[in-house]
Amino acid sequence: MGKGKRMPRAVRERQMLDAAVVTFARRGYRAASMDEIAEAAGVSKPLVYLYLHSKEELFSAVIRREAEALVAAVRAAVEPGAAADRQLWSGLKGFFAHTAEHPDGWAVLHQQARTQGEPFAREVAAMRAEIVEFVTGLIGEAAKEAGCDREPAAREVAGLAHALVGAAESLAEWANVRPGIGGVTAPAGRASGSGGGSVPAGRASGSGGGSVSVGRAPGGAVGPGGAADVGADADLYEVREAAAKETAMTLMNFVWVGLGRLMGGERWTPGA
Repeated sequence: MGKGKRMPRAVRERQMLDAAVVTFARRGYRAASMDEIAEAAGVSKPLVYLYLHSKEELFSAVIRREAEALVAAVRAAVEPGAAADRQLWSGLKGFFAHTAEHPDGWAVLHQQARTQGEPFAREVAAMRAEIVEFVTGLIGEAAKEAGCDREPAAREVAGLAHALVGAAESLAEWANVRPGIGGVTAPAGRASGSGGGSVPAGRASGSGGGSVSVGRAPGGAVGPGGAADVGADADLYEVREAAAKETAMTLMNFVWVGLGRLMGGERWTPGA
């Protein structure tokens, strides 16, 4: 009898990263163990070390993948050629939809990586700088479209962009009610990183001391539930889309109305 078909390295590595995202998000970087990650991925611990060398390098790889996926989602959501406010609106929807769909990936970026020092914080800072630069361009373009008598100075535009991105990050944290999304619990066995692959059935311990199952990531093959899984995924997708739109609208109302007055030349002053 011939040997079974060997799994490609890229697929196996994606499984390890999927398992690592869930474990780091729910256990924390320091509490997570390579044993847990290997078990959740359905591989041996030596194989994890062979592929990703160390816990530090594995965590860095997770951060890079999740950061790249988030930036790509925002850029892909933006409507090319649309007015600046429409581009910002669609970009915000893309941001909130992605963070809702991948809460574990967002937890790694927003909670874990920032608190573990270098080089992890630097990876997240690079992602944030890319998004801020993108938003800065949109605000600058909006000022031109508005025909302002006095366009905001570059430093003022950059400050507005940083404030907007910070508000979006805070809102994403607020909107992603865990262990569900917007109050709706995800189907059992779903990992929520950005890999899109599948993780063999395993167990990753949760921060509460219990265990959290690690199963198929969104976008993976249909599991044992068949059509029921597909229906649950569709329902959850609709809920996340609606929540992302609502959250983006909240931020647009908070920011764009005031920004519109700023573009019209108004400035707030503290008075006497």
